[in-house]
Amino acid sequence: MRGPRPAPRCHRAHPSPRQALVVRGGWDGHAPQQATELFVPFLEDSGFTVVVSDSLDVDADTELMAQTDLVLQSWTMGEILGDEVHGLRAAVAWVTGLVGWHGGVVDSFRMSAAYLHLMGAQFATHPGDPVGHTMRVVPERSDHPVIAGIEDFTLRSERYWLLTDPLLDVLATTTIEAGPDDPWDGPSTHPAIWTRRWGAGRIVVCAPGHHLADLAVPQVRTIIERRLAARG
Repeated sequence: MRGPRPAPRCHRAHPSPRQALVVRGGWDGHAPQQATELFVPFLEDSGFTVVVSDSLDVDADTELMAQTDLVLQSWTMGEILGDEVHGLRAAVAWVTGLVGWHGGVVDSFRMSAAYLHLMGAQFATHPGDPVGHTMRVVPERSDHPVIAGIEDFTLRSERYWLLTDPLLDVLATTTIEAGPDDPWDGPSTHPAIWTRRWGAGRIVVCAPGHHLADLAVPQVRTIIERRLAARG
């Protein structure tokens, strides 16, 4: 049973029929409040009314979700209740976009099969120490609006080994090599940037984003902002 719901905080910039819901919390190591605040001004400048919530209860608020065009989620680990995950899944299936990065979307709610099904990807581990690893654009998807004009780039940050299903539209990948002491016997390539259709809604995930500095990398910032600004 959750405690009282904190009142959502509304930022109102330009009059607009579009509404964005920022849901953040969970493990503090991913700095969910600071990370999402990096993008609130961009959402406002893009014409959204922005509702910010530090509680998952909003996902079960059917009236609010019906008015929401885009959910920006940053919630690592934690627990999501049945009515909350049902509300999120239903909103995305209806038309709402869902966007996020790193553990805020693919290491969320590990015990919820319904959430994992929605996302189609789940964090398994981050092997080895942070090293420079390259995000390679998938050549046949290089003209996708989320990644068009962005070339391969390298980050020195935490890598994600992901368990995925085949319905991801992968835009960029990263490869984890096997070291001499690793139990796997060859390189393993994982999605780094992808989109996913869920009913009429679209999910966009950027696997990098462990540190606030990762979100300031021009390629990462551009990818996230393109989805935030997109319609549909």
